Amino acid sequence: MKFDRYYICADLKKNLRALGFKRTTDIQFKAIPSIMDGEDVLAIAQTGTGKTAAFAIPVIDKIHRFKTNSQSYGIKCIVMVPTRELALQIGKVFESLANHTRVKVFTLHGGVEQDRQIAKLQDGIDVLIATPGRMFDLINQQAIKLEGVSTLVLDEADHMLDLGFIEDIRYIKKMLKKKHQTLFFSATINDEIKKLAYSQVKSEAIRIQVSPEDRIAKNVSHFVMFVEMDDKRFFLDRFLQDHPEAKVIVFVRTRVRAERVVKAMARAGFDTLSIHGDKDQDERAVAMQAFRNGDCRVLIATDVSARGIDVPDVDFVINYDLPEKAENYVHRVGRTGRGMKLGDAISFCSSEEKPLLAEIEAFIEKPIEVMDVSKEGYADVIRTPDRAAKELRDLVAEQEAWLSGVGKKKKKRKK
Repeated sequence: MKFDRYYICADLKKNLRALGFKRTTDIQFKAIPSIMDGEDVLAIAQTGTGKTAAFAIPVIDKIHRFKTNSQSYGIKCIVMVPTRELALQIGKVFESLANHTRVKVFTLHGGVEQDRQIAKLQDGIDVLIATPGRMFDLINQQAIKLEGVSTLVLDEADHMLDLGFIEDIRYIKKMLKKKHQTLFFSATINDEIKKLAYSQVKSEAIRIQVSPEDRIAKNVSHFVMFVEMDDKRFFLDRFLQDHPEAKVIVFVRTRVRAERVVKAMARAGFDTLSIHGDKDQDERAVAMQAFRNGDCRVLIATDVSARGIDVPDVDFVINYDLPEKAENYVHRVGRTGRGMKLGDAISFCSSEEKPLLAEIEAFIEKPIEVMDVSKEGYADVIRTPDRAAKELRDLVAEQEAWLSGVGKKKKKRKK
């Protein structure tokens, strides 16, 4: 359906045209009318299908019309998200769609000074996109007032509930108007999380599920390479050599592992950036911006980046380590093949990770195609005994050179 056919304000339609939004995606087509009618909604759809716009469009239109017809002050919609990166991304979508309307948008997260955030809140905000930690800090300081909030949105709702934010959500809902709208959006949801979600919406809430028979987008091709743990860095090196122009996100399991992979790729001559929980907000923002702009084409990431991050034109997602939770596979591979674009997801699976692979295949309800490394030209990068011995010799030589340098410095000091 064309957006021009919706009964939404002229400025919002103009913004949609400027952003290249012509027709609704399936989730937008099914969710927007129900949200505009004031229904509670639990919406489940694959990543890259336009979920953010599905709730941003009706929220912005509703607030714009309300402010056009009457004076108002204070927050009217809160969008709660699990990570800073997702908050910033959703904030950009809202700001683009709210351009030239009466709707004021602000993104709130930790890792930055509170004073400026408090000052911005005091200027008057209509839509607050926030991570829970900083939001509750400012609620306790009475810098955030909730009495005017009529819409609560939980994006990546399964992750929010799985992280144990259910009590925080219940607390927020108790402070809202008795009559308010609750919207849950996610790419995946299990039975336990579904029960928690339904406990927080009206009994007549609308459930929307797009493509329930396929948990992963059809425009992503999936492959697995059986690679032992110690060989993974050589395979990644070869892959990056073979795809010098590609934009690649490489997912690893831990923060320490992310930095090790960055150093290994630097030794191989590749410029990479990392993003994980040990990085402060400025470092994470700089890395994401460089990756978006194409200044750096390889991003090494933990699962903090897997949720909802929309980076244009990612060609490949590489699961350097398989995720410990099968549903995180869906969120990771959803970073490529977004919208109408095609993408590839390649997983490096070691012997000890085969049970994780089985869980992933059961979760997505289909086998992942095995890539024969010998046919793909990767056989020569497997670590043979000779290669391992050479690595050990190189490492010993490197350590001896360093120790020799330290000894020379000590002799100079004695003189």
